[in-house]
Amino acid sequence: MRHCTPEQLALAALHEPLPASDSAHLDACPECREELAGLRRGVDALAVPELAAPRAAVPPPPQVWAAIAAATGVTTAPRPEVVAASAAPAAGSPPPAAAPPPPSPAAAPAPVVPLRTRRSRLLLAAAASLVVGVGIGAGAVALGTGDDDGGLAVAAAALDPLAGSGATGEARVLERGDGSLVLEVDLSAADPGSGFYEVWLLDEEVESLVSLGVVRGGGEVALTLPDGLDLGEYPVVDVSVEPLDGDPGHSGVSVARGTLES
Repeated sequence: MRHCTPEQLALAALHEPLPASDSAHLDACPECREELAGLRRGVDALAVPELAAPRAAVPPPPQVWAAIAAATGVTTAPRPEVVAASAAPAAGSPPPAAAPPPPSPAAAPAPVVPLRTRRSRLLLAAAASLVVGVGIGAGAVALGTGDDDGGLAVAAAALDPLAGSGATGEARVLERGDGSLVLEVDLSAADPGSGFYEVWLLDEEVESLVSLGVVRGGGEVALTLPDGLDLGEYPVVDVSVEPLDGDPGHSGVSVARGTLES
């Protein structure tokens, strides 16, 4: 069986359409769908507007020019007006602090960082293009648009706030015509600050859990459930706030929770 290439999975992680044959393979292949779910987790986290909003430009540290000069032999530093223009803030943003003068090109070059694996580079490239799209097109990327073929609602839950978070919402499970299941989540919650909200399914003892994906604090998302997942074993819908620390595990800080009932 020919699996989807890393390039095709990266495009699918950005919610780009694939050729019909590749799309059909992705729908039928648990291995490729699992790979896609892992890629989309990082991409969708960056698609949250609160996290991808443009910020004021920050002037580069002096070490950047020192490394360039040491590697190329250039001895002329950028003119002050060029440095100021490159660090000009966006309209309405406070001006950044003045950039310090560049040091002597004799300074030591920046350390070499080992290259990541091919899959990581593809994910970072996809995420970077996604962030650029948000900055240029303001709202051109969406986290989810709901179930495309209608689907039959088989279970639902009200999401109640935990620990005074004030977060509320609704969740429902739809069964598509091909037998796959989708969890639709509508969440109303405050700005998570420097983190993001993630949706999980838990068992009743809150000992086992399955990550499904990212949801915005004031929006909806449709998340495809893994093949073979038994909702009888994982009936609890949990929404957590996660820090941007690269740890795929649950943070332990849940803001809303509800139990699915058919």
